[in-house]
Amino acid sequence: MYKHLISLIFLFSSGGLMAQIKNPAFEKMLDSLYHKHVLPISINDFKKLDRQNVYLLDTREAREFAISHLKNARHVGYFWFDMRRVYDIPYESNIVVYCSIGNRADDIGDKLMNAGYQHVYNLYGGIFEWVNQGNPVYKVNGVQTSEVHYYGNKWAKWLERGAAR
Repeated sequence: MYKHLISLIFLFSSGGLMAQIKNPAFEKMLDSLYHKHVLPISINDFKKLDRQNVYLLDTREAREFAISHLKNARHVGYFWFDMRRVYDIPYESNIVVYCSIGNRADDIGDKLMNAGYQHVYNLYGGIFEWVNQGNPVYKVNGVQTSEVHYYGNKWAKWLERGAAR
């Protein structure tokens, strides 16, 4: 419990989660979609975490993950998500979930919390905001790419950098 409290203090000490999103329309849209059960984590705070003690879960579909994903992410999917994909993750572990913008990650984060995982965070703005801030993404073979699956035309407008695919 103490370890979790310290991590929460660390996560939210950087002066405001939402202040790091530069597009007010994107931020407003994100706030309308998130359920708020799963704590959001900013990209800056995510980068400060000790990655050896964090499980990074990509909640997009396999075709999206194949185009690009964050380094060391584990694909768990959305429509076909199954708790057996996370069986080896200890319940007290820190878990960061993400998808294109965070809506699907929010749903999977809820499922993880309902299953007993205690420290689940949603990467605020998802892979779109990750790329918008100039961070790298990788193909399944480990090669860096600029391509990002944009999920659908409705969502493509929020990808400001990278090549929508």
